[in-house]
Amino acid sequence: MNKTTSQEKNNRGGIGRMLKEQKSRLYIIRRCVALLLCHRD
Repeated sequence: MNKTTSQEKNNRGGIGRMLKEQKSRLYIIRRCVALLLCHRD
């Protein structure tokens, strides 16, 4: 019983963490693309 409740808590918190990771990844990718485009000669 304890395992199911802890898994549910992890799933709820995991979604928010996943969204944060996705946002940070997109931000980093955008920065890299911007740098590459600006550095191009």
